[in-house]
Amino acid sequence: MPRLTIMANETDIQIVRAPQVAGYFYPDDTKRCATMVEADLAAAADIGISHPKIIVAPHAGYIYSGPIAGTAYRTLEDSADTISRVVLVGPAHHVPFEGLATSSADAWETPLGTVPIDRQSIRKLQAVECFHVCDKGYANEHSLEVHIPFLQTVLKSFSLVPILVGNATADAISQALDIIWGGPETLIVISSDLSHFHEVNTARAHDTKTRHEIEMLKGESLTGRDACGYRGIAAALKQARKRDLRVTALDVRNSADTAGTPDRVVGYGAFAMEYAADAHLCAADRTTLANAAYRALEEAIATGKPPALPAETPSSPALAAIRATFVTLTIGGHLRGCIGSVAPHRPLLDDVIANAYRAGFADRRFSPLTMDELSRLDIDISILSHLRPITFESDRDLIAQLRPDIDGLVIEDGDRKALFLPSVWKSLPEADSFLARLKAKAGLPPSHWSDSLRAYRFTAEYFEAARPAPTTATPQIAAGDPAETAHSL
Repeated sequence: MPRLTIMANETDIQIVRAPQVAGYFYPDDTKRCATMVEADLAAAADIGISHPKIIVAPHAGYIYSGPIAGTAYRTLEDSADTISRVVLVGPAHHVPFEGLATSSADAWETPLGTVPIDRQSIRKLQAVECFHVCDKGYANEHSLEVHIPFLQTVLKSFSLVPILVGNATADAISQALDIIWGGPETLIVISSDLSHFHEVNTARAHDTKTRHEIEMLKGESLTGRDACGYRGIAAALKQARKRDLRVTALDVRNSADTAGTPDRVVGYGAFAMEYAADAHLCAADRTTLANAAYRALEEAIATGKPPALPAETPSSPALAAIRATFVTLTIGGHLRGCIGSVAPHRPLLDDVIANAYRAGFADRRFSPLTMDELSRLDIDISILSHLRPITFESDRDLIAQLRPDIDGLVIEDGDRKALFLPSVWKSLPEADSFLARLKAKAGLPPSHWSDSLRAYRFTAEYFEAARPAPTTATPQIAAGDPAETAHSL
């Protein structure tokens, strides 16, 4: 059983869970613990994400995973005054049990102070059939506790909802998250390390694959070989698909990068999940994409060949994230080309370069772009969220569910398929006209209806690419990638 302390005053008796792994995973001295956490936060790069709904952070000893955890927790600084409840989900390592377990304690203690447990939320979670109190599961368990000092340092004041994962499904965890999802006052933290005990190069390759699977919201493909907290991650990704969250890998390293040896390493990843409709790249990353798009077209015109994609992974986590984009070319307000990726399958920077080239040279509605046109060209970049299916029973039902100026839309029926970006609402502001024109684009009658008609919505971050200063710099992609052949207009 974990060490529990009973504290009494004139009106109340509280059970406080004493630190189980202080002095082992992190310092048991208040000053040293605070100094170590603050150093990890200060060393973390500012990624440009400021209001995540969910973060994923590792749970090893601070000397190993603290710097990576610091990157995740730094994203909370702007919302520190807003967050008042933290749902903390992590895997059990020592005591096997069925389902999801919480603690009977009223508060948890660390060297940095005491955090109250949100008993009201705990009572609500009893609606999950496999949710129960299991104090023995928390004995010497570190996967949740190591996060508390980071939370105590970053947040002003908060209550805790601890959920320890035993033999439980991602669906059960997702059901629990549904119950206590809340609004901006609620943060969800998923505790997990990545691969375990490979030599360093094998680990890096494995963790890179896992990183891409997470960014593409493919939680169902994860196993315990990829991440010890894979069930919690899968549940978070289930919510991301349902609620339109955008996932960014902030920092992926391993113990050899921090304090370990390269022969047998553990991988660590920090991820942030934010509402896609509110997500925005920082100004520097937007400038990088704009420059890359213009240079790609400039090079293709000059050489007659597709531009080369970057040989190295971008240093910016946002530009390295797996994303789907559309690039729209206009001259004097008139369309000159538009092609993009419907599904994410490569890094954001690569996708913009490839789609800029294809918009200028592979859009069959237009002749290849010329150097004279390049000087007058405007480029718009759209970063798509993941497609989410819409359930509807009729045309009227589908039209009623569309959100003008917010939703992009994909429809398909058999081999007929078409897409409109959210920006198309500017020229087609009425939902019925929007859908009718999209059907016509797919080669279907405007009034077409069949039981096999499918529709998917998405949101997009959209920005106009500023034209870079003239240069002679040179920024091969394979043509015919099915994910790159969609037109938005």
